[in-house]
Amino acid sequence: MAARPRVDPVQARTAVLALAAWLHDDTVPAPDRAELAAAVRLTARTLAELAPGASVEVRIPPFVAVQCIAGPRHTRGTPPNVVETDPRSWLLLAAGLLETSAATAAGKLRLSGARAAEIAEWLPLVKLGAN
Repeated sequence: MAARPRVDPVQARTAVLALAAWLHDDTVPAPDRAELAAAVRLTARTLAELAPGASVEVRIPPFVAVQCIAGPRHTRGTPPNVVETDPRSWLLLAAGLLETSAATAAGKLRLSGARAAEIAEWLPLVKLGAN
């Protein structure tokens, strides 16, 4: 299988910036599915590039799942370290508009396994700041 091409950081940032109004204000109409999917996939793949490895699986259904963070590799069955969230919450985390602790407390981010919380060390991926 051919290696996936590297994520262009400018492309990832542009995809997130295109959704900035919606990320800052959830009353703004949601972006179309293709825009949302692109931003989610690009940021998740950016995380996988910045934190290479396969000890933690990050799932953002229905768009993408990536493995990241160095350590023991998982190959079969349910991974021991899983991070799961919805697309909007992921983008808020990736953009620095939501902290992992707050997302977990609100039930928007599910962490399972001893190493899942390590993704916080790699976030945010694209800083949007306050609007």
